[in-house]
Amino acid sequence: MLTDKIELLDSEHIEDLGEGVGVVVSKQHTFGTDAMLLASFANPKRNDIACDFGSGCGIIPFLWLRDGKCKEITAIEIQENGCNQMLRSRELNEADKITILNRDLKEINDLQSGSFDLVTMNPPYKIENGGIKNEDECSTIARHETFCNMEDIAKSASRLLRFGGKFCVCHRPERVFDAMVAMRNNGIEPKRLRFVSKKGDTQPWLVLIEGKRGAKNGLKVEAPLVAYNNDGSLSEEMLSITEKYRKEN
Repeated sequence: MLTDKIELLDSEHIEDLGEGVGVVVSKQHTFGTDAMLLASFANPKRNDIACDFGSGCGIIPFLWLRDGKCKEITAIEIQENGCNQMLRSRELNEADKITILNRDLKEINDLQSGSFDLVTMNPPYKIENGGIKNEDECSTIARHETFCNMEDIAKSASRLLRFGGKFCVCHRPERVFDAMVAMRNNGIEPKRLRFVSKKGDTQPWLVLIEGKRGAKNGLKVEAPLVAYNNDGSLSEEMLSITEKYRKEN
């Protein structure tokens, strides 16, 4: 079990990710299945230098830490309270290889161009004026394109990635075209696409996309990931993705 090595606010708790790794979460900065799926889909190598945009509570970097992935990880988050949570998670896990920046991803010119093997983002799913905005400002920023859109995200990712480096995002299926156009506009060619459905006979609720900087065209559409069996139990693949987390919770 994780020891109480850091100070928590009343609204926070430590979510145990398994293998002795935990992350500080709150109502404003927590995580869902989509982030866990993106962390798995991106599948960084052990020696990769990776950057996660819009990290929130840092779930993707800390899942990679748990699984022994990446040599260095930079987590970028525009909201100060999210960064504060990640800083305490880093202290909790003694995770020196994770660098945390409280920054707008459009203003990261101090990070060296072409120095990253992988960039990921679980982006805001809704356009700025699309739908009813949440009363909570933190949730609005996370779910609506308030401070950045797919074009901004792809542009920043392209600058950071080395030639052949990967950019991985998850998004809503209705916005797959927006994401892929933004990638191509910024020299990142969509190479891998996978839809996620709750059951085999339901429409997808999520799409996972991988692009490569400077690659030739040619898109591979993978078999859908089905989250649940017909009896409501988790599918074998979903079990494999969430197994370590579920064992501790």
